[in-house]
Amino acid sequence: MKRFFAVLLSVLLVFGCMAVGASAEEKALHYVVLGDSIAYGSGLTNPVQACYGKIVADTNGYTYANHSVPGHTTQNLINRLADETVLADVRKADIINISIGGNNFLMNNLMGLMASALIQKNYSEFDAIAAGFYEQFGEIMNLINAANPDAVVLLQTIYNPQTGHVGEVYQQGADRLNAEMVRFAQENPGEIVIVDVATALLDTTDNFADDGIHPSAMGNEKIAIAVLATLNELSLGTATEPVITEKGQDFRLSKLIGGSVNVLADIFWFFGLIYDFIASKLVMPL
Repeated sequence: MKRFFAVLLSVLLVFGCMAVGASAEEKALHYVVLGDSIAYGSGLTNPVQACYGKIVADTNGYTYANHSVPGHTTQNLINRLADETVLADVRKADIINISIGGNNFLMNNLMGLMASALIQKNYSEFDAIAAGFYEQFGEIMNLINAANPDAVVLLQTIYNPQTGHVGEVYQQGADRLNAEMVRFAQENPGEIVIVDVATALLDTTDNFADDGIHPSAMGNEKIAIAVLATLNELSLGTATEPVITEKGQDFRLSKLIGGSVNVLADIFWFFGLIYDFIASKLVMPL
């Protein structure tokens, strides 16, 4: 009889340990990343293993899915949220991390936008793109809330990776998009939490890849730190120092290719001087 009870107790202990293990697994939060090439990790040759989303997940022990696509705009993300594979992860997500908006400018006649800004100082198209971002981001949030109203949604600000005259144009776009993010947060309390990635990447150009657009390995680590700090403030994670399971490898690009846009921007700026001079001569005194 004693042997029977000993065996029974052993069986119960085994099942008890299994139940505790299953319970621990159930407590792991599900972290989903959506958006564009920044979220995908396009500045790296090993984005799957070393992008900031993977760093955040590894650091806090989350289960993780990244459905970001290089080149995607807000409209593309709206379409992507009709994909059942993506929706399945959104439905079970505890945290949804979004990087979107930069391509609304970059994929919308960037050369024309630079020409208008640097030659004519005309930013009307910038304003129209920002207004469109606000409207379409609202659609994105409607789709997310319909699938999972309980998920915490993090939205990253748009950073400026450029300097010189190109940097002036980028900043005009970034400022407008970031202002729309703040407006959305204010007009829709509790819907999103803004992560200030733009400020996190200000300290050095080493945060950016050779293409002058995407975060480098260092930049991905700094984005991860900013996200981790936000999650810590929200009591959704305890770690603030990133755990790097695989070091990011920077994507390399010829400086001549990367600098060609800067040269074009300088030409537009020069034509802007001529335009201002001619315009001033056409103003007739009263």
